[in-house]
Amino acid sequence: MESIGPGMNPRIQRLRQLSVETEPSLSIERALHETAFYRENYGKHSIPVLRALDFLDHCQKKTIYIGDDELIVGERGPRPKAVPTFPELTCHSVEDFRVLNSREQQRYTISDEDIDSYAREVIPYWQGRTVRERIFGHVPPEWQAAYQAGLFTEFMEQRAPGHTALDGQIYRKGMLDFKDRRRDRCPRLPERSGSDRQVRRTQGDGHLLRCGDPIRRTARRTGRGNDGGGI
Repeated sequence: MESIGPGMNPRIQRLRQLSVETEPSLSIERALHETAFYRENYGKHSIPVLRALDFLDHCQKKTIYIGDDELIVGERGPRPKAVPTFPELTCHSVEDFRVLNSREQQRYTISDEDIDSYAREVIPYWQGRTVRERIFGHVPPEWQAAYQAGLFTEFMEQRAPGHTALDGQIYRKGMLDFKDRRRDRCPRLPERSGSDRQVRRTQGDGHLLRCGDPIRRTARRTGRGNDGGGI
């Protein structure tokens, strides 16, 4: 069989070709899911539980992509090299999308239809609600002046948190192990003020919910029913 490029066998060669030749794109699917969920549910739950339920909602609705040659599966977006946006951190403007879609280096394609949908559904809700805006509302003028002058950049404006936060545990334990550990710790919360104890408990509830969400997403990929191990 004729080789189509570097790779130890034809399957790897096809996967590499797909990775190299596919143009990066932006996906607004996650942003639409998150915006709809927050609009409907904000204020009904504690923040940790709200975020966990939001993640569950996205896991249940997300477009699942499994390539023909893939043995290890999973995409952030609905297709290879499709990058989701995170409006809760920094909500892109229409101009941001125009620049990303047209710049010469590291272009991210996005359709005019998606830009219009984002401008109509996402931007109006998140104005004044993003993490970036909340942070900038509390830092002193000197900090903002230094930022505007380009002395430093803000990490989460450019990417989402989490991809640098893993440690060895994720490779030694499964999601059910994390859920068991959290359940074991909840009854042993230190005796503190009532409000502090409640905050810690709601954070624990959020952790339990989020640990079950990847299990549900995997079940959707494989076609097997699973309730995420319960809360």
